Amino acid sequence: MAITAVQAVRVYADTSVYGGVFDGQFADASRAFFDLVRRGRFHLVLSALVRTEVAQAPDQVRALLADCERLAEVVDAGNDAIRLRRAYLDAGIVGPKWNADALHVAVATVSNCRLIVSWNFRHTVHFQKIPLYNGINQSLGYAPIAIHSPEEVIADEQ
Repeated sequence: MAITAVQAVRVYADTSVYGGVFDGQFADASRAFFDLVRRGRFHLVLSALVRTEVAQAPDQVRALLADCERLAEVVDAGNDAIRLRRAYLDAGIVGPKWNADALHVAVATVSNCRLIVSWNFRHTVHFQKIPLYNGINQSLGYAPIAIHSPEEVIADEQ
């Protein structure tokens, strides 16, 4: 059997990556990530939570999201994601104040994403939290998920 083109990696980008396109510190890597989405390297998964959070963002961020929606698979935060978020909160991975961050990870996990990209170094892309998220995921029958900044996932592509 011949090997054809590499299959796009299912990736969930949280709200910080959309805003990052317009933030000087994060702009280059965020733009490069979305360029890779447009070129088919990543299969973008988009949640209603991102839509809700971006609805409160500046016009340029909302326009970017609208552009990306054409390329994305849109998923809901269904009951499985809500239960998984609760498991993260019950385990103390993040406190209740940060339940939206836990929901981003849960939605990505139940949507079978292999990767989450985020600029949230406090609650998502954090060396102590990633194994905790994955421990809960595996204990509940979900696959582990890689969590990285856009800068990390574009490094091999440039």
